[in-house]
Amino acid sequence: ASPAGEYLIGHGVDVADFNGYGARRGNHEVMMRGTFANIRIRNKITPDIEGGVTKHFPSEQVISIYDAAMRYQSEGRPLIVFAGKEYGTGSSRDWAAKGTKLLGVRAVIAESFERIHRSNLVGMGVLPLQFIEEGWQRLGLTGEEIVSIRGLTEITPRKTLYVELYRPSDGRTARFPVRCRIDTQTELEYFRSGGVMPYVLRNLARDVEAAE
Repeated sequence: ASPAGEYLIGHGVDVADFNGYGARRGNHEVMMRGTFANIRIRNKITPDIEGGVTKHFPSEQVISIYDAAMRYQSEGRPLIVFAGKEYGTGSSRDWAAKGTKLLGVRAVIAESFERIHRSNLVGMGVLPLQFIEEGWQRLGLTGEEIVSIRGLTEITPRKTLYVELYRPSDGRTARFPVRCRIDTQTELEYFRSGGVMPYVLRNLARDVEAAE
């Protein structure tokens, strides 16, 4: 069973009553397990396997993306997604961004973004970055790379930042420019607050304190 299926079974739900993800949109435990779980998705870290799986590093164990994300969270490791063109295209854009955030992804580096999904990522506090030069293919990624994003302390809308990669197994390094796809000052305020909801709550709390 998928991670979402295992979760439902563990809570006494019969397989016949699973229904689709759309019917369980109010349950974040199900939806975060469904993020990157499409049976047709192809993760280049595990190119010979179709579906929502990946390889955990440094153990190199092949497991579901959800299980790997939870393991990385327990290890204190934030995650980054490398992607191609029109990243985020699809019908469930809201949970595509929410699930990404809940899995511990801090940034998405893509060749281009679907317009609404880019905005939703910012609204969830996930940093969208766009390749300025060639995309991920030329980098020869294996998935074990340690990624550093330089310039975040002085970030401004659409600023050029630099990404540095280090591969522990062979010491290989790479450095390349990316465009910050936080496109407006308002989006930047959302991102600095950790997303739209923290931004709104902090403003409400500030207003209450000012009224007391």
